[in-house]
Amino acid sequence: MSEDKHPPGQADPSAPDSGADAGDAPRLRQRGSNQIGMRQFNDRVVLQALRVHGSMPKAELARLTGLTAQTIGLITARLDEDQLLVREAPVRGRVGQPSVPLGLNPDGAFAVGIKIGRRSADWLLVDFLGRVRQRLSIAYPFPDAASLLPEIEKNLNRLLDDLGGLRSRVVGVGVAAPFQLGGWHRMLGLTEAQSDAWTHLDLAAEVQAMTELPVSFAKDTSAACVAELLQGRGRDLHSFLYLFMDTFVGGGLVIDSHLHRGVNGNAGAVASLPLQVAASANPRELPPQLISQASLWDLEQRFREHGLDPMAAYDARALAGHWLPYTREWIDRAALALAHCVVAGTAFLDVEAVVIDGVVVPDLLRELWQRTGEALKAYNPEGLLAMPRLELGTIGSDARALGGALLPLHASFAPDRDLFLKV
Repeated sequence: MSEDKHPPGQADPSAPDSGADAGDAPRLRQRGSNQIGMRQFNDRVVLQALRVHGSMPKAELARLTGLTAQTIGLITARLDEDQLLVREAPVRGRVGQPSVPLGLNPDGAFAVGIKIGRRSADWLLVDFLGRVRQRLSIAYPFPDAASLLPEIEKNLNRLLDDLGGLRSRVVGVGVAAPFQLGGWHRMLGLTEAQSDAWTHLDLAAEVQAMTELPVSFAKDTSAACVAELLQGRGRDLHSFLYLFMDTFVGGGLVIDSHLHRGVNGNAGAVASLPLQVAASANPRELPPQLISQASLWDLEQRFREHGLDPMAAYDARALAGHWLPYTREWIDRAALALAHCVVAGTAFLDVEAVVIDGVVVPDLLRELWQRTGEALKAYNPEGLLAMPRLELGTIGSDARALGGALLPLHASFAPDRDLFLKV
């Protein structure tokens, strides 16, 4: 791949902004988030190589990317000028000059991820390495749109202001929320008015009105799936069904290392999976859905019925004291329902693995994962050539907000612009 040149007489579109004051933090060059030329694409290839494989000298970068040594020299000079790279200590002891590994500069770029859930909201400031640098959270029984929107703006600005001179390095905001935040409102004990307030709200547009930064939006469990794809099990799994345990169970789908969003952006909507055949054509006798048996909402109800704090479903109390017997009952019930989902998903998708993650404490998630594997024995696998492996997720409760933050980072710097767009 060769470097492209800008037309004679026109400014180099990747040149720094000459109008910036000398004392300002350097602004990031646009790397073709809409139209990627060969030069910008090659920049992204090098950045992706460093992100996936870690720091390395220029010679190794050339070998890994297939670019010439001269092209690597030009690219790394540009990226270094843009403060996206750091030079590490020289490696000595070999023949010739010592090699200098290059790595990504954690302060090279930032993004903010915002997760709006049914029980809590999170704001994450994520650096160029995808690491969480700052976290803000609030909890509630259910979000009230009128009061939550000002909180979203306040905490977004708080994260940005805390960056000081590095604020100009923020490339965007990613919002992760359920498509139907007011859905299943009767199950949650909400009024029609509370449900309608979210049904008619364009959350992405509301957040965009709060900032000049570009705002991306994804279904919350799709965003969590993105986090697992880019920074978790997706590094060694090419196709997997993703299950996320939250107030309501949800999911995502990765096919050939790409997030599969579906026609309506709702692929992996496992909450709606029926758990049995309908007894009749009567719409008043609908079969139960996965959401009713494999959601933390169900565990909340068990605690509430016995006079226990229902919010213990989200912390270590669920596996201790008076809560433990009811948690065990819920695990047994949820594992059977999740196993049903795994078998049904395998019949349609034929994926290599099912990844289970969630907001629960790690010990509870591990026990649920183990019981789900055992519960698969209760289903007939005849006709399925192979059952997928059950894998534990690696991100946990940060997955949705982290995935949200990774959306603008990936759009700005990764070579595969279709990662979140393939259907």
